[in-house]
Amino acid sequence: MSKHEILPLPADWELGRVVGELREVRRLWRESCARNHECGGRELPAPGPIRDIVDGLRGALFPMRLGPPDLRQESEDFYVAHTLDSALHALHQQVLLELHYTSRQLGHEPDNTIEARAVNIVKSFAAALPKVRSLLDTDVRAAYNGDPAAHSVDEILLCYPGAQAVIHYRLAHELNKLGASMIARIVAELAHSETGIDIHPGAQIGSGFFIDHGTGVVIGETAIIGERVRIYQAVTLGAKRFKVGEDGVLEKGAPRHPILEDDVVVYAGATILGRVTIGKSSSIGGNVWLTRSVPPGSVITQASSHHEVAEDKP
Repeated sequence: MSKHEILPLPADWELGRVVGELREVRRLWRESCARNHECGGRELPAPGPIRDIVDGLRGALFPMRLGPPDLRQESEDFYVAHTLDSALHALHQQVLLELHYTSRQLGHEPDNTIEARAVNIVKSFAAALPKVRSLLDTDVRAAYNGDPAAHSVDEILLCYPGAQAVIHYRLAHELNKLGASMIARIVAELAHSETGIDIHPGAQIGSGFFIDHGTGVVIGETAIIGERVRIYQAVTLGAKRFKVGEDGVLEKGAPRHPILEDDVVVYAGATILGRVTIGKSSSIGGNVWLTRSVPPGSVITQASSHHEVAEDKP
């Protein structure tokens, strides 16, 4: 160090004041939560462990594509059994955390049935995995058949963000149905952060679902999507308005998102809002803004404000 170098003075961050003010903000927040039963304590499901669980489940569902690169078919069942055992035990711990959290949030006393409920949720989830894999097979096949740029179903699984988002959605949807809604939401948001595709786990989506490109897609909680539906990037299936309760808080769970019947195609940038029904085999053009129902066979374009019903085929 040169004798002419000047040492910097210690910085004064006024930490005492900042820490005290943060303490007061936390106190007010916790009092508000306690009054409204909105907070349930520190112990919560965590994104980190859930990410590991989903990675394991993806590998168990598609071991030769999403499992370890050195896996061979002769050891496939061993890998699936070992991976599922680890993932389901870890999931059980996360479900326990959620059930205890929910119980505290509702102001209930400690419940000695929570352990049994957590076991039943995970057992039911495990039993649903073959059905989930079968549904995902239809989704992957739909992506391959619907995209001329796809060279194989393996490419779909390894490269397509839409396929990854749908895998997460199918897992999250099962967890949501079984009552692990916070874990389900974390699973969905992991996919959202990785792919830019936001599918609420409460949405109901039929087989053969294909999201092409995918960035910016939003599918709301109460959306219902039929079979063989295809949507493109930046499509929104959203709510038009929200009911507000007497306490000024938005009502939860009311049907408010669109219904897409079988074989509907929604092109890039289209926005469909409200509890409207898009009839079977309809086509919704790019950048269309739609807040009304349309009958089966409709073709809706940005340039027109009316629908064109496809001619009946013999």
